[in-house]
Amino acid sequence: MTRTDQFPAHFQGQTAWIFSDGKAGHDAQALGVVEALGLTPEIKRVDLTGIYKLMAPWGPLPTSGPDGARLLDPPWPTFAFATGRTTIPYIRALRRRAGLETYTVILMDPRTGANSADLIWVPAHDKRRGPNVISTLTAPHRYSSARLRALHANAHPDVAALPRPRIACLIGGPNGDYRYSSADETRLVETLGRLADSGAGLMVTTSRRTPEHLAARIRASAAGERAFFWDGKGQNPYPDFIAHADKFVITADSVSMICEAAATGRPIFVFTPTGGSAKFDRFHAGIASYGATRPLPPPGEPLPSWSYEPLHSAEVIAAEIKRRWRKRAELLPGLVKAKI
Repeated sequence: MTRTDQFPAHFQGQTAWIFSDGKAGHDAQALGVVEALGLTPEIKRVDLTGIYKLMAPWGPLPTSGPDGARLLDPPWPTFAFATGRTTIPYIRALRRRAGLETYTVILMDPRTGANSADLIWVPAHDKRRGPNVISTLTAPHRYSSARLRALHANAHPDVAALPRPRIACLIGGPNGDYRYSSADETRLVETLGRLADSGAGLMVTTSRRTPEHLAARIRASAAGERAFFWDGKGQNPYPDFIAHADKFVITADSVSMICEAAATGRPIFVFTPTGGSAKFDRFHAGIASYGATRPLPPPGEPLPSWSYEPLHSAEVIAAEIKRRWRKRAELLPGLVKAKI
């Protein structure tokens, strides 16, 4: 498995631009790959407005103003990354300007042509494929093996006080594909309450999509000394939940949280509310087939234990980027400014 400390020292410390739309999930994907490569990230915050935002990802950039092409001034970076619809015009423009001096990478399907970047990554449950397209079962993130070890060595005091097994309950909410019926909510609340009654230590966090009334019911059902419910105040203990969980309960709508939990090699139980889609079904079928997830049992049934090889997609993607960059540098040594 590829590790940052295996890259040559003269490659570490080189700069990677990250065109950011400000969404935390998009930034986490890019930063995870950049950190796996040992590069120094430089965030280029973009905020297209008006007609330029409407035309993204296909449209041009403004010629002036805060959203203009001034973000593309040289010196060019060694690598550049983009994730999200409004970042794509920037990475396409940079590729035209910098040429072979910058290796460009798009994370997630840009919905544009294959020539938008040197390399495009998509999750395996997306259908896009091509010579410059790679895919992995899970999305990249910042929970590397090294970070998980560091987090495990210094537990949040409220986490350390919990009994074992510690179960991280990562709760999402309704989206365009999943609905949370009254029966769904009751089933989830009862299941978490039974887990708390069983003597397990629960680490519970909700998300922006979690309805307030559901969050309140979950908090009430998991109340007591054996549960730590994060209410959004103070430092976010989510990284500690990932590092210290013996098992996970995660809602099916929360793909990114399932991907992060899969970096631990520990059991993930998926709660599936009403709804879904073909795309979600492909993701859940793939991750279950790998052995990382199982359906959450009905209320009162015990949660079995198992293990699997942790999934670290950021490292896999970083290794493929390095391989392709090296191949290009060997073929065009006079045009590529640095070998790695």
